Amino acid sequence: MIDAYEDPGAPDRRSGPRYLWWLVARQPGRAAAGALLGSAWMVLLSATPWLMARAVDDGLEHGDLGALARWTSLMVAVGAVNAWLSVMRHRTMTRVRMDANFRTVKVVVGHTVRLGAALPRRVGAGEVVTIGVGDVQQIGTALTIVGPGVGAIVAYGVVAGLLLSVSGQLAAVVLLGVPLVTAVVGSLLGRLQSTEAEYRQRQGVLTARIGDLTGGLRVLNGLGGKGLFAQAFRHDSERLREQGYRVGAVTSWMQALGTGLPTLFLAVVTWLAARSAAQGAITVGELVAVYGYVAVLVRPVAFLLECGDLLGRGVVAARRVVGLLRLSPVADTGTAQAPAEPSALHDPDSGVRVPPGGLTALVARRPAHAASVVDRLGRYEPSAATWGGVRLDDIPLAQVRARILVADHEADLFAGPLRELVGGRGEHGDDAIRRAVRAAAAEDVVHGLPDGLGSAVDAQGRNLSGGQRQRVRLVRALLADPEVLLAVEPTSALDAHTEAAIADRLREVRAGRTTVVTTTSPLVLDRADTVHYLVDGKVAASGTHARLLAEEPGYRALVARDVEKTAGSTGTTVEETVG
Repeated sequence: MIDAYEDPGAPDRRSGPRYLWWLVARQPGRAAAGALLGSAWMVLLSATPWLMARAVDDGLEHGDLGALARWTSLMVAVGAVNAWLSVMRHRTMTRVRMDANFRTVKVVVGHTVRLGAALPRRVGAGEVVTIGVGDVQQIGTALTIVGPGVGAIVAYGVVAGLLLSVSGQLAAVVLLGVPLVTAVVGSLLGRLQSTEAEYRQRQGVLTARIGDLTGGLRVLNGLGGKGLFAQAFRHDSERLREQGYRVGAVTSWMQALGTGLPTLFLAVVTWLAARSAAQGAITVGELVAVYGYVAVLVRPVAFLLECGDLLGRGVVAARRVVGLLRLSPVADTGTAQAPAEPSALHDPDSGVRVPPGGLTALVARRPAHAASVVDRLGRYEPSAATWGGVRLDDIPLAQVRARILVADHEADLFAGPLRELVGGRGEHGDDAIRRAVRAAAAEDVVHGLPDGLGSAVDAQGRNLSGGQRQRVRLVRALLADPEVLLAVEPTSALDAHTEAAIADRLREVRAGRTTVVTTTSPLVLDRADTVHYLVDGKVAASGTHARLLAEEPGYRALVARDVEKTAGSTGTTVEETVG
């Protein structure tokens, strides 16, 4: 089985079935052993009816107790060997499944690490959770076809040969009937895959929504939106449940037909064999053998049908994993040197130009448009953005990340002491931390915790309010002290008094360095050197906050909404007010 530190290899990302085959190819010895053990186990199952026929014909028919004892002893020995084979087969296939499971986990985790901060911009959290919780398990289970699946095919051929030695008519019925049974049940596989794929997709969306609702429940409750979102969530849950019922309906039909049709087929073959025995075409022992062959044949047929079901689910799961693996991390092929001096950033897609050393604000009716500009300027999206006239994608990524920092207002907060949380990898003295805490107006956050900077913070800051989490993220960004800071909505969850304090202190602590913020708050905009007003993702006007208020009706209407929101502020965060 794969070692925790072993390289999982380069997965085949061309399709779901190819990915499953890659998992088999990564453990050829174990997969071959599983197929060999599975084949031997099922073949020996079919040997039992043959031995029984010999015991009847050579022992009971002729009253030869010695022959009867010999054949019976051989049946016991074969049964013992087969029991051991069954144990080894199950053990080997468990290792095959677990290797595929852990290898897929390592591949997915490794790729998400390579995607880094670009991951949430490319795929939802619910999708990743669904892959990790459900799809990985389905992929491992699908590899069952390597052992019992191959064994079922081999056993089917052996039993068909044995039946042919008894009666051509019976062999023909079996050879034609079993594929017919398989085809009837297999026709449901396509429908199962489509319904299963839709179910998984809805499950991923709903998982992501659970996380969003959990994080913003206090805000929704205070704004009166809790009931509305609960109703929407209930509606989506009902749709997921209905889709689950559809998956269950197809699965139940497959299982019912997979069990019922082979049994009905067994009855038909047994009746034909009994007629042949009554007419003297076959012996009593051969009649017993035929019954045993068909009874044994039910198991490989059921295995084939089950493997088809598992393989269909595994292909759906593998397609989702492959879809994630196809997401490419930010390309790092640049060879040009970054500007030696502070230089202007320019985004041709939107027309935004950020002069060095000042505070620039981006205002957009749709926050996603402003965030997209930040992603391009921070080189998280392919674009023609430039830095000092040099395209960002021509500069080595390490240089860009060392000097340009994108601070997302929903960035992850890892569990641990507050000091380590805001300090990151760097070593920062108490004075530097205090300055950053003051600039982010987070003194009350530190003082409110039992051990100050040494206090433990839960994962994602769940023991902090929304406004406190936002200020902790800002402390972390300011403490990193990048040459260029691109902050997305750094004060969206704060009241007017705290916003004004942060805006003043931000100018002070970032004096002489380039800072870009996306916001619609007039308190922050009034302190910006340059404001870019975006309409449909393009710069419609640029200037100071005062000039845009006077000359741009759309800008004035947009920021006026924030004026109304903050007019009655009393110095607490929005979440603390509504909580």
